[in-house]
Amino acid sequence: MTEKREEVFISVDIEAAGPIPPDYSMLSLGCCLVDDPEISFYVEFKPISENFIPEAMAISGFQLGGLKDTGTDPEEAMRSLEDWITTNSKGGKPIFVGFNAPFDWAFVNYYFLHFLKRNPFGIGAVDIKAMYMGATGCSWDATRSSQFPVEKQSEAEKHDALADARHQAKLFRYVRGLRNQSL
Repeated sequence: MTEKREEVFISVDIEAAGPIPPDYSMLSLGCCLVDDPEISFYVEFKPISENFIPEAMAISGFQLGGLKDTGTDPEEAMRSLEDWITTNSKGGKPIFVGFNAPFDWAFVNYYFLHFLKRNPFGIGAVDIKAMYMGATGCSWDATRSSQFPVEKQSEAEKHDALADARHQAKLFRYVRGLRNQSL
């Protein structure tokens, strides 16, 4: 019989140059342990594509040309992220947590599989929006983070992958608490 490993929830947020990998590049990634957000990881990537959506670049504040010079090689970045996940999971099962997780997970999964041929998160992710909908019975439209009764994120922090990951960790802890109340 296989021993069940402890689940280690890791909040992940990315900024991207457009809606889908590999047509568009992941620009930055921030992640943290949900239960200890100060334990974190952050990286900016060299682009893998010249394509971009102007609105996406305006939101992130990045320039593809600048990241060509200052970004980390994607293979090196993903290897560093995998090392961080392994170290901070301490033998537990790392669980990807995101707010609108399908978007972020698609990029992270692509980059892991393309550059390392493996994804330490496996084939799925926990979506905070869906979890909130299930815990409260609210409509999908009511799952915006502004609807959550937790401290709001400052405008200055928004679209900074690490700050967003830390805020998502707070949202996840709140929703997990709702779920635990109903058990």
